[in-house]
Amino acid sequence: MPKPQIPNTQVTIDASGKILGRVATQVAVILRGKHLPTFRPDVISGEKVLVKNVSKIVVTGKKIQDKKYAHFSGYAGGLRQTSYGEKLSKDPKGMFRLAVSRMLPDNRTRKKIMRRLIIQP
Repeated sequence: MPKPQIPNTQVTIDASGKILGRVATQVAVILRGKHLPTFRPDVISGEKVLVKNVSKIVVTGKKIQDKKYAHFSGYAGGLRQTSYGEKLSKDPKGMFRLAVSRMLPDNRTRKKIMRRLIIQP
């Protein structure tokens, strides 16, 4: 069975006022190609996705204050924690990219799939 061709189509999604996880899930499904009848897990068959207005995305509950991201340098006392709100104010594109990336399979296709994601703040 021949491998399907990678489509050159592009899907545009407006994220303003939408919930982060729901938009990220929708983007991950389109990037992976699971919405297509020709889906195969070993082939990158999804379309390119352009996401607009990522800086206007919404998070439910008190996640902006309560959700923490930790980074450990490896040294004693080297644990650095930042809240979701701090990271979102500094880099909204990076936070959306992280959410989509963690919804994709952790294998060699993730990097290739993430190249097909275009984010506009």
